[in-house]
Amino acid sequence: MATPPATLRQLRQRARARFTDPDRRGFLIAFEGPDGSGKTTQRKLFKTWLQTEGYEVVTTKWNSSELIKPIIKARKSVQALSPEEFSLLHAADFRHRVEHTVLPALWAGKVVIADRFLFTGLARDVARGLDLDWVLKLYQPLLWPDLVFCFTVTPDTSSRRVTATRTPNYYESGRDVTDLVDPVESYYRFIKRVIKEYESLAIIFNMITIDAEQPIGDQHHKLRDLFRQGQRRPWSEWNVDAVTEWLALNGGRG
Repeated sequence: MATPPATLRQLRQRARARFTDPDRRGFLIAFEGPDGSGKTTQRKLFKTWLQTEGYEVVTTKWNSSELIKPIIKARKSVQALSPEEFSLLHAADFRHRVEHTVLPALWAGKVVIADRFLFTGLARDVARGLDLDWVLKLYQPLLWPDLVFCFTVTPDTSSRRVTATRTPNYYESGRDVTDLVDPVESYYRFIKRVIKEYESLAIIFNMITIDAEQPIGDQHHKLRDLFRQGQRRPWSEWNVDAVTEWLALNGGRG
């Protein structure tokens, strides 16, 4: 049943009031970048630091929805995903986590750290040949982080770091679109495409780029400084639609 227009207006006002109040709203930080960029290491260090500073922190990881992840895993195991299906399922996983993990935590005033956000879907899906506008529509209504840290490395560095510890799997190496048998060679060619897309997205969406080839400690202290600078940044007005829809689905959230 559709929510009456008057109620929607009230929910929009409530969403705007909560998330434009810096003393009540949560804070969303996305860690982005290609595999091998060390973003997960930095995410863990950053979370530990935030907790020592007294923040209540919630972490959400890419492809981790309890509802959707088993479906993706099953389809990947038989290599049965087309680029479109790959994109749709990961977008569904993302939406489920936003509604059940991210927005509830933000509404409660917590800091949410996302180990990959929608930009991962955009970069990988466009690298697979899909249209950026088509993929972007899958993630509407859009929820924009307060800060996006994009960790940058060269294709050589990414390939070296990843293949030093494991053989890239079928989809990770992009073999579904490169048609190459050798997973290492396929990974190198595919990650070049992904990195190119990240470079474009960083410009389009004004991400904060972090040179992930610098020492780990230097990167971490830079993140601390950037967080302090961005902590009082106004909440994006673009998020009103996403929060209003979520409130409508959750009875106004009490």
